[in-house]
Amino acid sequence: MVSLRQLRYLESLSETRHFGRAAEACAVSQPALSMQIKELEDDLKLSLVERRKSGIELTEKGEEVARRARTILASVRDLIDYAKGQEGVLSGVLKLGAIPSIAPYLLPAALPELQRRFPALNLQLRETLTENLVRELVTGDLDVILIALPIDDPEVETHYLFDDVFILATKATKATPGRARQRSATADMLSDERLLLLEEGHCLRDQALSYCHMMTREARESFGASSLATIVQMVANGYGITLLPEMAISSEIHRGGDIHLLRFPAPEPKREIGLAWRKTSPRKAEFVQFAQLLCDVVRKPRKKGGRRR
Repeated sequence: MVSLRQLRYLESLSETRHFGRAAEACAVSQPALSMQIKELEDDLKLSLVERRKSGIELTEKGEEVARRARTILASVRDLIDYAKGQEGVLSGVLKLGAIPSIAPYLLPAALPELQRRFPALNLQLRETLTENLVRELVTGDLDVILIALPIDDPEVETHYLFDDVFILATKATKATPGRARQRSATADMLSDERLLLLEEGHCLRDQALSYCHMMTREARESFGASSLATIVQMVANGYGITLLPEMAISSEIHRGGDIHLLRFPAPEPKREIGLAWRKTSPRKAEFVQFAQLLCDVVRKPRKKGGRRR
């Protein structure tokens, strides 16, 4: 009889492609995991794993069984969530994923409020790129993700939160006598200057390039950094310009520094921030509460001269 334990072991083996690492991830010995995989093959009367000197690969049938196993395990996790979530409030473990261009700017203000409103909640945070978050959401490794919309996956439901506009950041220069300092950004500035963006894989990069209509070879090969903090330092030292999400301004830009910020005329470029969860998740009501909390935090005025949205 096929067991959930065997399916979990196969899922881990599919992800790691290594018996030792899969066993470590499942907190069992390698012989125990190997024996369970062999029993699963015997129960299904299928060869699932091709063992090689260089490692292992799943057979074509093994890949299909692993895909179905992930779906089954996600449904089991949803069943457990349903049983735990009958009180209708955020409690227990919540596995939240967030992209790097949102997590450090929104969550520091949201986490204290989350703890105050839902003290029984045990939040577990995972910060990585959108592609990874969506995959881990669908497989049940994450409960809900905080991302930039849209997300194109038939198994995922999304909930719009708010708009985050882009601000043009340039190196601050001394004003020329008799000449007014530029007060707004223009399209010409984007084509005339080197555009500094996050490295490939970050959705913020794709959104910026989409707005700038700069999907050229030169733009794709331009400087890419792993963090907005690095890009801000590059701009401050005259290496180019960048588009910063407004939510990052108060954290990355310091008053009296070497950065000059320019807003675009309406309609301003923007990204849509939202939550996403599996359509099969029974915790939708809880996620909507979480969404409302995030919107409340964003609308709340910031102290010491901060910006109000």
